[in-house]
Amino acid sequence: MFRHMITALALLATPLAAETEDDLGTLNPDEMTWQSILDKAENGETGMVVCSTGYALTKSGDHESARTLFLACAEDGYTGTMTWLSQLDNNGLAGPYDPDAAADWDRRAADLGDPVGKFNLGLNMLRGHGVTRDAEAGRALIDEAASDGLSIAQRLQAADYNPDEVTPDADNWKYAPLF
Repeated sequence: MFRHMITALALLATPLAAETEDDLGTLNPDEMTWQSILDKAENGETGMVVCSTGYALTKSGDHESARTLFLACAEDGYTGTMTWLSQLDNNGLAGPYDPDAAADWDRRAADLGDPVGKFNLGLNMLRGHGVTRDAEAGRALIDEAASDGLSIAQRLQAADYNPDEVTPDADNWKYAPLF
């Protein structure tokens, strides 16, 4: 009988303990897990560490979680996450293949001065991929990225702006004209 009384008291006390824990917040939060990083981003807490975690997420194959994190960081102006969103859209990862959306992310990054965004948008303009083809404007953006010190842009300049210099031939199907 004494054992039953202890069990009954323990069950009655459980809701009180839970309420106390809620009143105090989370007493032992996850700090070093993917989910805790995603929770921070979803709650509007972004920063270099949080945003850079998207790289590891996408490289591990969790493109959907990476997209969630990158979107939150892009809204806060992190240009590196914009170019990663472009990569996801350009390869159909965690969403449909969408060259227009990819080019738009590159444009947003370029408009904020990001050299990778400038390079990517310039390359898209050379090809007419996701944007109207404009070789002159594309070369100008690539030149800006090269002046910013981006070595792949300098390599493309040295190859007389031939996109084959910087893109695997396995992707040629993607960049072929649609008309």
